Amino acid sequence: MANVKGKVLVIQGPTASGKTSLAIQLAKTLKTEIISADSRQFYREMSIGTAKPSEDELSQVKHHFVHSHSIHQEVSASQFTQEAKPILDDLLARNQAAVIVGGSGMFIDALTLGLDEIPHDKKVQEKWIALHETEGLEFLQNELARLDPVYFAEVDTHNPVRLIRALEVIELTKKPFSESRKGKVKYDYDIVRYGIAWNRSDLYERIDQRVDFMIEAGLFQEAKSLFPLRNLKALNTVGYSEFFRYWEDEYDFDEAVEKIKQHTRNYAKRQLTWIKRYSDIVELDPYSDKPLLEQLLSHFNVSD
Repeated sequence: MANVKGKVLVIQGPTASGKTSLAIQLAKTLKTEIISADSRQFYREMSIGTAKPSEDELSQVKHHFVHSHSIHQEVSASQFTQEAKPILDDLLARNQAAVIVGGSGMFIDALTLGLDEIPHDKKVQEKWIALHETEGLEFLQNELARLDPVYFAEVDTHNPVRLIRALEVIELTKKPFSESRKGKVKYDYDIVRYGIAWNRSDLYERIDQRVDFMIEAGLFQEAKSLFPLRNLKALNTVGYSEFFRYWEDEYDFDEAVEKIKQHTRNYAKRQLTWIKRYSDIVELDPYSDKPLLEQLLSHFNVSD
């Protein structure tokens, strides 16, 4: 067995790449638990559209931060870190290692590296909120693309909360938000990162297939039950917002499904951009005859 004592094993990368299955295999092998760092799987009311682990998968390994919060209380990266860090520290103390899995790079970094001390000014924030209300989302997108193209390439450009926060910080610091987020590392975990290196075309095909599966599994009905709550920030999520627009007569059904696929592919592209920042991420080959778990453990033995 690889020497993993005290190590934090992170499996991250784009949606539909197979992270959940690999994380469960790894946690079972190492006799540890999983911390989910998917910023939408926290919410109890959202299951099908967030591709949560199945009940069978959840029964195999203890998962933290799946079904853990309500959409009525949005979880920030800061709150996630405050709640998850004691669990991570406990897992490292009790077990050989801890496994973190998810596609929300900002949440993973906040937990494993620490949070940057970024300023906040309510009046400046309210100014940008008002501009969003009067000028629209496209105005925020254009401003951020002009002022910070690096962060614009990574952020969910359909999420006004993220855009407003970035523009607020840019105004306060007089520098790009992407630079403000490069603060000093506050935590000193022994981190090993893994990603599953699908070809882009194959990843997009997997995404389209997953969306089709979600529709068959009842995503339309799940989204319909949440339509009355559509203004909650947590529901500004791919797979739900497109169907909300269907009921608001902006899309027909087929258009909504195609938009879900398109927006999920766009999200995966941003996730891939995010992981490029890590110089130490180990890419696992899904086309190899050697199973992903075996590749991962083999790398551990070689690197140690």
